[in-house]
Formats: sequence, structure tokens, C-alpha cells
Amino acid sequence: MKTLLCPFLFLFSIQMSIAQASKVKIDMVESNWQVPEDATFEQFDHRNTLVLNSGRATLKNLDFTNGTIEVDVFAHAKRSFAGITFRKQAENMEEVYMRMHKSSQVDAVQYTPIFNNESNWQLFREYQARVVLKDTGWNTLRLEVYGREAEVFVNDEKVMSIDYLRTEQDAGEIGLFALFSNRFSNFRVSRRDSIKEPLSVDQKPVESSIIRQWAITGASLYREEEIDFEGFSKETYRKVETEASGLLPVSKYLKKPSAGNFEQNTEVFTVASTTVYASKEETRLFSFDYSDKIMVYLNGQLIFKGNNAFRAKGVQYMGHMDINTNTLYLSLNQGVNKIHCVLIDQANGWGIMGKLK
Repeated sequence: MKTLLCPFLFLFSIQMSIAQASKVKIDMVESNWQVPEDATFEQFDHRNTLVLNSGRATLKNLDFTNGTIEVDVFAHAKRSFAGITFRKQAENMEEVYMRMHKSSQVDAVQYTPIFNNESNWQLFREYQARVVLKDTGWNTLRLEVYGREAEVFVNDEKVMSIDYLRTEQDAGEIGLFALFSNRFSNFRVSRRDSIKEPLSVDQKPVESSIIRQWAITGASLYREEEIDFEGFSKETYRKVETEASGLLPVSKYLKKPSAGNFEQNTEVFTVASTTVYASKEETRLFSFDYSDKIMVYLNGQLIFKGNNAFRAKGVQYMGHMDINTNTLYLSLNQGVNKIHCVLIDQANGWGIMGKLK
């Protein structure tokens, strides 16, 4: 009887400790983790470690809402990404990672929501931080999560505040993320039932000229020679809402037919449409930005093509978005006018934002 009870009591004590916000270490052993086939568990530097090449490792049997998650990542300067995922539900999750080769640069640490298995860091340039990473030993990444907010620490120094976690998921699985090879150790977690008072989400006034709603088609593989206005204008559209800034994160609403492989994805497209009413013939200024590529039609006529993809304009070009980046003067007819934007994406963030003055 004692032999049977001991493992049960040990597991029960761990669960109670986590529930009471005590920090619990989750060892890097195969029984605790669901990992890709090429991941390995190794003894290194007198520690149990997980070597994750590319992909995600998920902690088994633990649902996380609020609290602290932290992990040590072995220091190196090779191009790679190492981070924490949390509140994972199917293919949607929150993710914070260190870019190990970007020490001291403005984007050494980044946050992105993952929608339908797609990263969206290009759409959220406000959530990145300049951090000096250790070049030897271990770097510690820690997240403190409270409701819709999170704070990010590297080596016990606060480096970023996230005022609004974009998936809007209250709970889910937690785990680790790597792109290219990284070694993880000393994973710790504590859970809290109570949360601090949340910040107000949309604190800045929104310009009345911002387009807050688009109608979008489904997602299809992109072949430029097959883009035909008569064809896509007859597609079925559904209305979707933007964020207060005007940003429409398309992957939140559409699952790509080619997703999850970063720059190895095949390009896909959707068509985003909006209607403009004019009491007379007039000219209005359309300011907008997009990711990755766009073709803009006004009343069936192609008036703009652009490429804002990652590295499209140089090796350091990030493809971040700003609503004032592109401007077009639209010659509107009296009555109903239609703007159609063919929005093409490969990876790192599929989005559009616009305003009409």
C-alpha cells in the first residue's frame, strides 16, 4: 500500500504546489515532454537538457492560465531563435523568444501571437526589445503572465511589457520553441489564480478615418497570372473587424493552405474589400500598409502594386507596417466605390491597415 501511495502523493504535492504559486521545476526528460522526432534529451553541463532543432516542445498534462514561466537557454551567437509558448490551443498560441544572434540589437527579443500555426512578428513591431544576451553560460528567459498582459525578463532584467495578448485565449498548454538548434534546461513554472488589474486596451483615441472593417475571401495559393478581377469580385466575402489601430491580422481569420514553414511556405492570397460612398465626384487620400505584397484595385482598375516582404528591400529590411507608409489619391465616382486589395503572403505576418481622408 505504501508503495502504491507514494507516487500518487508526490504527484499530488506537485500539483498543489503549482496551484499555490510555488515555483516547480519540470525536468528535461522524455516522460515530461511531447517533442518533435529530431529532438534529443542529453546530459550537458551537469544538467538534464533538451536540444530542440526546429519546432515546438509541449509540456504534458499542464494547463496554464496565469503565473510565471521560465527557462534557461545555452548561450551562443549562431542564427537561431529560442523561446516560450503559452496558452496554446490547437494552432493558436502566444510566443516570446530570444533571437540568439541578435544580441544588443533592437529586435533581440520579440513577442508574436501565433494564429493558425503562423507567426506574425512583422505586424507587431512595438513588441520587440534591445537586449544584451550572454555569450557564454546560460541565458534565462522569464515570462510573468496576468490576464491579457505579460512582462518579459531576460537574466532577471525586465525588457518588455505586452499590454494586450492578441490571441485572447485565457488558458492553454505551455512549452518551448526553437528555430534552428537550441539547448534548453531548468524549466520552471508557477500558476496563480488571481490576476492584477488589467490595463485598458485601447488607450489612444482612434482616428475616425481608419478602416475598421474589411470583407475578405478565403485563402488560396497565389499565382500572379491567375489573378483576375472578374473572378475574385464574385467570390464569397465575410466581414471581419480590425484592431483599434486599423491592423487586420489576416491569419487570425484564415488558415493558409501553405503554413508553418516560414520562408519555405508557398505564397497565398486573400482579397480584402471595402466600400466607399461619395456624395459627388471627388478625390480622397488612401493611406495604407500591408504584408507581404499587394495589388490595389479601385472600381475594377488596378492602380497599385507593391512588395513589402521581409528582406525585399535589403538584407536588414524587416517589412514592418505603418499606416502612413503608402498613399494613393483615389478618384471616386458619385455613389458606391469599391476598393479591392489582393493581399499576398508567404511568412512572418499577413496583414493590412488603411485609412481614408
